[in-house]
Amino acid sequence: MSSLMIPRRRFLTGSLASAAVASPFGIVRGAPVTFSTDPYTLGVASGCPREDSVILWTRLAPRPLEEGGMPASPVEVEWQVAEDEGFARIAAHGVVRATAELAHSVHAEAKGLRPGRVYWYRFRAGSAVSPVGRTRTAPAGGNSRFRFAFASCQQYEQGYYAAYRDMAARDLDLVVHLGDYIYEKSWGSRHVRQHGVGIPTTLAEFRNRYALYKSDADLQAAHAAFPWLSVWDDHEVADDYANDRSYTTRDPEHFLKIRAAAYQAYYEHMPLPPSARPHGPNATIYEHYRFGDMLDMLLLDDRQYRSAPACVNGGRPTWVQDCPERTEEMRSMLGRPQEQWLDARFQDKRGRWTVVAQQTLMAEAKRKDAESGDRFWMDGWDGYPNARRRLLDSIVTHKVRNPVVIGGDRHAYFAADLKRECSRPRGSTIAAEFVGTSITSQGPGESGVRSALAGNPELIYANGEKRGYAVMELDSRSCTVGFEAVDDVKDAHSAVRRLATFVVEDGVPGVKAA
Repeated sequence: MSSLMIPRRRFLTGSLASAAVASPFGIVRGAPVTFSTDPYTLGVASGCPREDSVILWTRLAPRPLEEGGMPASPVEVEWQVAEDEGFARIAAHGVVRATAELAHSVHAEAKGLRPGRVYWYRFRAGSAVSPVGRTRTAPAGGNSRFRFAFASCQQYEQGYYAAYRDMAARDLDLVVHLGDYIYEKSWGSRHVRQHGVGIPTTLAEFRNRYALYKSDADLQAAHAAFPWLSVWDDHEVADDYANDRSYTTRDPEHFLKIRAAAYQAYYEHMPLPPSARPHGPNATIYEHYRFGDMLDMLLLDDRQYRSAPACVNGGRPTWVQDCPERTEEMRSMLGRPQEQWLDARFQDKRGRWTVVAQQTLMAEAKRKDAESGDRFWMDGWDGYPNARRRLLDSIVTHKVRNPVVIGGDRHAYFAADLKRECSRPRGSTIAAEFVGTSITSQGPGESGVRSALAGNPELIYANGEKRGYAVMELDSRSCTVGFEAVDDVKDAHSAVRRLATFVVEDGVPGVKAA
């Protein structure tokens, strides 16, 4: 891996300055497009790296909080990928049409690239040239290490993105975002900035919400520094929704219209391939990425296909007493087609490490209640215990080498040893699990976190006091995970410090403190 560091300010440079330091594009075809203000207000991004390709993203939005402020007509956008920052050695280039149908967003697939190397990219619409981004293709094999960050839950009002400012300065191959990229609702206390409007339900409203979040300079810097992989959780649509069920919108037909708008806006604002483009309220975002002989990364979608929450009678899935419905065999977190797809991917594993990237805590985290007995969180894997068992059984059946599960959602750090039978602490550990805290979103009460540690033997570590992200480094001997914590999320320039470090040794699935 290159140890090259790129200053954050480089990714925030305006289009005119970018044009001045880089070699020119080709001749403008047709009538030139002109903009009265910078159309690249939302930055640039890359994602979904393969050995020979990467997705490049931007969105033309001179007035980002007014649905972009673009005319209805399409605009030709040229893109370039180069082997050097000065764009003297162009590796790939092309032209795409940015249309009003997709909010003038661009999803360009740059092909024919070389594996395991750094590239620089930029866009031009008319005479407006974008800031320069950096990306990296997946290695073909023989990579000695692989290092990535994973993050989730970035409620805009509840803090600044100091975690992304820190992340952008790191030496990483990849960023994995595990959901709650935006929040549809305002909640929590001590807000440092505001959404300014209510809960989005239409495509125009979701577009403006993404534009607000993506206007943040630190988030733009993290996107411009590395390729991203991303999956959604609930707040990209509605709190705690499950498939076509929402406790906030009881009519499934109406809710699916909201989901269709939310899914399209997500696609329009993330560096996703055309295969992820929604068709109405449906979109396929679960996928398999391979990084040489070091890593198989499996991205899951545990929202779109899950069974309705158990034991809540159509209400909000929360901490409730157990009921027979929770343990019905047919209940699924992923939906049976995705379960079958995951089983096939486990059979096809090649990497030394297999990371299952999903949205939440997989380990059991029940609460003890002296009067009513165990209580379970029905919006997570505890509400779908047989689906969890099937996933872990598949890992065992296919002898997956070094399986590691990562997640977010819970606004707390967790490290756990995953076992087939959660109540048997001496049972065999099947996989290690690490959950990152939120980027900004308010954490749980510390008493609840301590109670979870005391009452669930799978859990090795838990901390809900800090916001931040996690970094995972893989090599031939070990997987090392660092929990990176922001000192003060209310301070845009806050320091970020290592809170805890854990290691999983090659061939030994248990979590160890470093």
